[in-house]
Amino acid sequence: MGLYDRILLPTDGSAGTDRVIEHAGELARAHDATIDALYVVDATNFTGLPMETSWNGVRQILESEGETALGEVERLLGDDVALETHTVEGTPSSEIVAFAREHDIDLVVMGTHGRGGIDRLLLGSVAERVVRGSPVPVTTVGVTDTDLDSDEPSDATERRSAEASVDG
Repeated sequence: MGLYDRILLPTDGSAGTDRVIEHAGELARAHDATIDALYVVDATNFTGLPMETSWNGVRQILESEGETALGEVERLLGDDVALETHTVEGTPSSEIVAFAREHDIDLVVMGTHGRGGIDRLLLGSVAERVVRGSPVPVTTVGVTDTDLDSDEPSDATERRSAEASVDG
């Protein structure tokens, strides 16, 4: 048994999350842990749809995106990491925290886009809400536009990792 037995890996399938998946995979291999990959069907984004819009149609699209995102996790991790996939519906930050509480998760590894200023004010930060509400440690891996073209970790990610090691 390692320090971490179960690692929660929330994913939204957005571009640049390969680094997050790879980081979670490295931790799982080092600790012989199982990864629980979680996709949250975020219904809150569609509350303003016209009444004639079919929620079932929207749900099917979102669930399909979730299957694709979870399939990418499976593809990147390979066969040498124990993986369980899950899809839930709700508000991402709340569902991630609830999943961690209810499934004996030891660590959450998730991406953060590092938005600041007005973007963060308007969009909020799922990662920040998870960090504040999580009953277990949360490791965030920076995902930026520059990461889309590079396999190398950014200086900011290395700095946060180093700071987490010192704090940890």
